[in-house]
Amino acid sequence: MELIKQLREMTGAGMVDCKTALDEAGNDLNKAVEILRKKGISKAAKRSSREANEGVIKVAVNDAKSEAYIVELNCETDFVSRNEKFQALAGGILNVIKKDEPATLEALLALPLDNITVEESIGALSGTSGEKMSLKRLDMVSGATVASYSHLGGRIGVLVALDQPGQEAIATEVAMQVAAANPKYILPSEVVVEEIAKEKEIYKELLIKEGKPANMVDKIVEGKMGKYYSEVCLVEQEYIKDDKKKIKDILGGAKVLKFVRYAL
Repeated sequence: MELIKQLREMTGAGMVDCKTALDEAGNDLNKAVEILRKKGISKAAKRSSREANEGVIKVAVNDAKSEAYIVELNCETDFVSRNEKFQALAGGILNVIKKDEPATLEALLALPLDNITVEESIGALSGTSGEKMSLKRLDMVSGATVASYSHLGGRIGVLVALDQPGQEAIATEVAMQVAAANPKYILPSEVVVEEIAKEKEIYKELLIKEGKPANMVDKIVEGKMGKYYSEVCLVEQEYIKDDKKKIKDILGGAKVLKFVRYAL
C-alpha cells in the first residue's frame, strides 16, 4: 500500500492502475512510473483525432520587468481545464519557459519537468485524465518595461512591451486594452498593403452601389480607412476606460514595441 501511495503521488494515476503497474514491474517503483507513462502516452495517441479546444493560457513577468512569457495548454473539456493538476502542469510549463527560454515548442517539449520531459508530463496527465492534451503555443516579449494580463480565468492572455523603463502602470493598461479590443497591429504603417487595398476596394464598391458621386468616392474611402485603422491598430483605438482618448494619448511618450494576445 505504501508503494501504491508513492506511485499515485508521483504520477497522479488511479489506485488500480498503480497496483497493476507495480505488479507488472515487480514492485520496482521507477519501472512502474515508466509503465504508467507509456500507458498514458499510448492512451493519448488513441485520442489524437479528438479536438482539444479548451485549456488555459498562463502568463508571467520576470522580476526585472524586462521579459514576459505566455503559454497555452489545451485539453478537451472545461471540466479538466479547471482541474488543479491541469492548472499546476500549465504553471510548471510556464516556469520552464521562464527558466530556459526555449525558442520553439519542440525545444520546450524536450526540456525537463519533474524528472521527466515536458512532453512526457503532458502525456502522463493525459493518460490519467482520459483527455487529449496538447501544448499549442508559447511566446516571449522583452523591453524596458513589460506587463502581462490574464482575463476570464486564463481564457485570454496578453503580453505587452514598452520602450521606456518604469512604465508598469501604462503597460498594464495597454495589456487590458489588447485583451478587450483585440487589435491586429500597433501602428497604421504596419497594416499590409494588400489588406489596405482590399478594404478600399470593398468600401468603393459599397459607395458606388449606394449611388455616391464618383468624385466623392475616394475622399469618403479615406475617411472610412481612418475608422478602419481605429479598429485594427492599437495606438488608434479608443481607450476602453475613456472613449474621448486614444491609446496613443495615454502612452506619455512611450512606444509599444510588441504585444501578444492569446485567446481560447
